Amino acid sequence: MLRVSLHRLSLSALCSYPPRSLSPRHQTFSFPQLRTRAIPLSTMRDFSTSSDLTTKLLFRQLFEKDSSTYTYLLADVGHPDKPALLIDPVDKTVDRDISLVKDLGLRLIYAINTHVHADHITGTGLLKTKVPGVKSVISKASNSKADMHIEAGDKIYFGDLFLEVRATPGHTQGCVTYVTGDGPDQPTPRMAFTGDTLLIRGCGRTDFQGGSSHQLYHSVHSQARRWDDENGIFTLPKDTYIYPAHDYKGFTVSTVGEEIQYNPRLTKGEETFKSIMENLNLPYPKMIDVAVPANLVCGLQDDSAESVAATSK
Repeated sequence: MLRVSLHRLSLSALCSYPPRSLSPRHQTFSFPQLRTRAIPLSTMRDFSTSSDLTTKLLFRQLFEKDSSTYTYLLADVGHPDKPALLIDPVDKTVDRDISLVKDLGLRLIYAINTHVHADHITGTGLLKTKVPGVKSVISKASNSKADMHIEAGDKIYFGDLFLEVRATPGHTQGCVTYVTGDGPDQPTPRMAFTGDTLLIRGCGRTDFQGGSSHQLYHSVHSQARRWDDENGIFTLPKDTYIYPAHDYKGFTVSTVGEEIQYNPRLTKGEETFKSIMENLNLPYPKMIDVAVPANLVCGLQDDSAESVAATSK
């Protein structure tokens, strides 16, 4: 059985590249069990943990060029079932992702979104139609359809590994960041999949979909809000890897420490940051009128799918 609960997390990894440079409300969900933009199969990143021979993380970073979107594949290859999940899959690259999962002998169990995207259509719906048993996952605050609605403090288990959910609104009201586990049986350094909240040397826009520069600033710097007692992205260990949903300049990964020092927007005070965001003068997203309505129903989400009810642990 695979479970999704609400606690905390971490990760201990020997990796080929790059080098090492919770609320009081808890729930459990149960289910049966790059370097460059065009990332060839041979150069996709692979992290394998070695702190425990029975727990290994396989990691791949994949790229969709039209929307400059990163999709992430994670799997526990130390588990007999080799359970895997995809973060931010894109409809155009679903067949590529399925082929990779099959090649690596993995069992895909979750297709996860960081938020309701406005620049591409999610691949979660297609994945559900092509891979039996896959469950779609998105935040409850997104008001989007999915098999599982998660909230701050939740843990998403795949084998013996898990991702911690952190609410990081600001780009949209439903944005979350997924952070690898914090514990002796989890690999290190940690990895944060920040969606559009925190980009490499930047951040997502805040002028649509319930966006708020005030919320985004505090999602990165702190999260002292009523619904959770987590800290912001910048309070994670400085060697935590930052993996965003997009990059437009050829970057693939950063760290918390780098972004604290070099992010040109989020190193500023809040008022300066808000002024920057209010004066970006960005064009209307060309895909928004197609992507948002589709993504609110998980791309191709079956109308009969229902959100999984939470049960007390």
